[in-house]
Amino acid sequence: MILSMTGFGKAVVIDNNRKITAEIKSLNSKQLDLAVRLPQAYREIELDLRNKVAHSLERGKVDMYVYTEAIDSASAVNLNMPLLKQYKEQIVRMSEELNIPQPIDWYATLLRMPDAIKTDLNSTEVEETELKAVGEAVEKAMEALTEFRTQEGNRLYSFFAEKIANIQALLGEVDAYEAERVTKIKARIQESLSKLENIDYDQNRFEQEMIFYIEKLDITEEKIRLQNHLNYFLSTMDSGHGQGKKLGFISQEMGREINTLGSKSNHAELQKVVVRMKDELEQIKEQVLNVM
Repeated sequence: MILSMTGFGKAVVIDNNRKITAEIKSLNSKQLDLAVRLPQAYREIELDLRNKVAHSLERGKVDMYVYTEAIDSASAVNLNMPLLKQYKEQIVRMSEELNIPQPIDWYATLLRMPDAIKTDLNSTEVEETELKAVGEAVEKAMEALTEFRTQEGNRLYSFFAEKIANIQALLGEVDAYEAERVTKIKARIQESLSKLENIDYDQNRFEQEMIFYIEKLDITEEKIRLQNHLNYFLSTMDSGHGQGKKLGFISQEMGREINTLGSKSNHAELQKVVVRMKDELEQIKEQVLNVM
């Protein structure tokens, strides 16, 4: 079953007087683009956390946040004013230098920055149990994200199956126009020749040239290849996750065959069928970018 690259996971773990929260958000991307934000006290395990997330999530634009709160209301809680001032000065300077707007909600922006809030629990020394709790929170958040990706993957699977079935049905309509198409082409050429006065031509040679011309317009191979691509797309979806790039390549090949059908059709109704095929395929291409 395929997985989506889009998802969100959140987990909370309690360790002594701390509530450790991990949030992971993922969007589609060709490669893994991982951004991590966590308190300074946990920097020693950042590399390990990055490796775990990279191994589990594989692809996507991933943002991971880890933050802590004191559970005991009696604990002294203070805003880290010197650090908040530095954050604001840098954000203002960034806004001016990059010519981008400043945050609308300064409170939310600054308070989510690492170490914005100080408590009596802040310490340069972090106990091993707390570090394990951080790892546990991240793992649970990844599990929640994977579950989200699975649900989205199921939705995408149903969507693709429906679109492939629509293209399959349209491909079945091609046969109804194919024999008629050849007959009309031959009749149109003969009608054009009959309008030419005092022109004599070899009927046998005409038939030979007609056969050659009709063979150039034959779409049997395109239909067979398109059918193979449709079958391959469906079987690839059932091959497990991590098939997003392959599905993208298959949809490109489907597009080539459909385009060739259109260029060879030489028939108004058949061209309408091709246009409908293209519409279904474009919807597939848009959504296949979200597949792992």
